[in-house]
Amino acid sequence: MNIAVIDYQGGNVQSVLFALERLGVQATLTSDPAVIRRADRVLFPGEGEASSAMRALRAAGLDRVLPTLTQPFLGICLGMQLLGRHSQEGPAGGTELLGMLPFDVVRFAPPDAAHKVPHMGWNNLHDLATPLFAGLGPAAGVSSRADSPHLPAAPSLAPTAAEYVYFVHSYYAPVGEYTIAQASYPAGVPFSAGVRYRNFYGVQFHVEKSGPVGEQILKNFLTADLT
Repeated sequence: MNIAVIDYQGGNVQSVLFALERLGVQATLTSDPAVIRRADRVLFPGEGEASSAMRALRAAGLDRVLPTLTQPFLGICLGMQLLGRHSQEGPAGGTELLGMLPFDVVRFAPPDAAHKVPHMGWNNLHDLATPLFAGLGPAAGVSSRADSPHLPAAPSLAPTAAEYVYFVHSYYAPVGEYTIAQASYPAGVPFSAGVRYRNFYGVQFHVEKSGPVGEQILKNFLTADLT
């Protein structure tokens, strides 16, 4: 299988490549549009800040390439947020994003000094949908968005150990019709831990740092029918 990992100086690339190697997969780190278009699967990792990431994508012409892709595509952490329309992060007025999914990225607003930003550490997922999360989570709630025009009916997902994954983020996508997994900020604010529109998927957490659960999600991304 031909796997492309987008190279736009977005950080966190090596840990994603190592996670794929642990699964026996050799991926190509690339910013070449032709290589990206030929790939069977595309991974879009990212750490850092939205406005500088968008400058790098525009400089490489990837802001025009990525929205045209038709193969399964997975954005990770900042890579997920960049799929949205606009982020509050960046200079005054925020940052215009790729516009591939219909959400706006907002900053957590802690209610008191006891609640910290960034939201950092292990948190559990719930309300899982789509084959990206096959093998994880209780079946309850899986089909709650099956009638969305963007989301096919999800299979029943057999429960396993608690689905804890690793987050590091100060900004988030609110829950909407594009949401395929949820988590909650400690102050009780729900947010999209996973999103999808057509062939474009995203996860807010770091799959490559999320132990067996992250490994299962990566396996699903590589092998499941996600179109």
